[in-house]
Amino acid sequence: MVLKKPVHLKLGQSKIARIAALLMLMSALNGCAVATVVAITAGATMIADRRTFSKQIDDQSIEITAHNDINKQKTLTKNSNIQVISMNGTVLVVGQVANTYLQGIAIKTIQAVPDIVTIHDQLRIGENVSALTKSNDIWLTSRVKSALLANSEINAIDFKVITENSEVFLMGLVTKEEGDIAVEITRNINGVSRVYKAFEYIK
Repeated sequence: MVLKKPVHLKLGQSKIARIAALLMLMSALNGCAVATVVAITAGATMIADRRTFSKQIDDQSIEITAHNDINKQKTLTKNSNIQVISMNGTVLVVGQVANTYLQGIAIKTIQAVPDIVTIHDQLRIGENVSALTKSNDIWLTSRVKSALLANSEINAIDFKVITENSEVFLMGLVTKEEGDIAVEITRNINGVSRVYKAFEYIK
């Protein structure tokens, strides 16, 4: 399936400031200082995202729908650990399933979700990872994000980092050069066993 070229949203600083001010006002009216900070952060992130607003909403809908549909499959909830991540309609599926039969059920369930362009099936056959492994994965994700943020040649916000059992999966709407830089940074971080690219390349 051919991927469509993404449309980039370009907003001036004054427009961004007005949106941020509006989000602050809306949250303040709700009487919650924490909500104000969250709203501003979320708003700024959405504006900086290379996806359109509608695509960001579509991706959230894909993830929620996929997880809900998987949870309806009792055989999957009892014997699997599945995570679904969507970026501009490109879906990454990671985690563990007990056997290939359950893997097939999981992927078939996800394929039925609307608005998906392509699926990267990276489910592993085996037992669910331990709590210790999950903690290590969170730590590795943090290290990768910090390393990407420290590099001046790329914008870390353009990348989504997912770690599962020490394998790091990189997603995003990026140029080939940006993707290569991110992969090189990630593969040299101690503890990362493998780097998998699930990018959508743009010019």
